[in-house]
Amino acid sequence: MSRVGKKPIEVPANVTVTVAEDNTVTVKGPKGELTRQFNQDMKIEQEGNVITVVRPSDSKEHRTIHGTTRALLANMVKGVSEGFSRSLELIGVGYRAQLQGKKLVLNVGYSHPVEFTAEPGIEIEVPSNTKVVVKGIDKERVGAFAADIRAVRPPEPYKGKGIRYEGEYVRRKEGKTGK
Repeated sequence: MSRVGKKPIEVPANVTVTVAEDNTVTVKGPKGELTRQFNQDMKIEQEGNVITVVRPSDSKEHRTIHGTTRALLANMVKGVSEGFSRSLELIGVGYRAQLQGKKLVLNVGYSHPVEFTAEPGIEIEVPSNTKVVVKGIDKERVGAFAADIRAVRPPEPYKGKGIRYEGEYVRRKEGKTGK
């Protein structure tokens, strides 16, 4: 039995969860609203402020979906109540980020600045010129947007230059050794 799937989801007082007949779940909270359609086989039960996900059988297909359904639902509840954020660091001489309106402009060693426009539901903050914070209520979209920013200049193993997640460890290589 899935250990993740068995865990009940505690719903905060300021969050409302609505489960429709076709397993479409709508979660409303102080930060916004998220809607997602889940697999028809999973049974989402709501009793008071506790949600549980029950699978109909122990078949391999149902076991694989069980934990995923519960994790996605828990992320929706956490997103509308607290929100998610990913922090990125720019490491390298002359590497900097700045916010121009809703556009993030990165200067990371290319002949041109790289621009990102925040999609709806995503906020970008630049606390310092070498740090970028991506915030939002949808964990999947926040992570994907942060990964797109990181992909502009991933950290390289020789000098460690590039864009990396805050706290990410970059394994360093020694490089050429001369006589």
